[in-house]
Amino acid sequence: MATPEQQKQLQALSDEYTNLQTELQTTIAARQKLESQQQENKSVQKEFSTLSEDANIYKLVGPVLLKQDTTEAKSTVEGRLDFIEKEIKRIEKQITDIQQKSEEKKMEVFQLQTQIQQSQPEAQAA
Repeated sequence: MATPEQQKQLQALSDEYTNLQTELQTTIAARQKLESQQQENKSVQKEFSTLSEDANIYKLVGPVLLKQDTTEAKSTVEGRLDFIEKEIKRIEKQITDIQQKSEEKKMEVFQLQTQIQQSQPEAQAA
């Protein structure tokens, strides 16, 4: 049987592992949201490429449509795409780090469980 100290340690490791899994899910959801925004902005960029230079572009600000300069609108979308790309790379690194930490915690839990199981026959023999 596990000692109270081993039980506390196992519970703490399990809690850390669970927290890492939750953080991983949240981070993956954030990446999916960014990918969705990226696709949306790529669609806008593609739409801009089909417009003539003298086309009118309007921006929705609250309940009002405001006329926007074509060059400004195109550069805004390009800037947004650059930002989103950098954020996706940053989040993917974060996901990799979390997965690595999670795997390490999982191994620690497994090692502690193995240690507890190996100490049980010794305790019964004594």
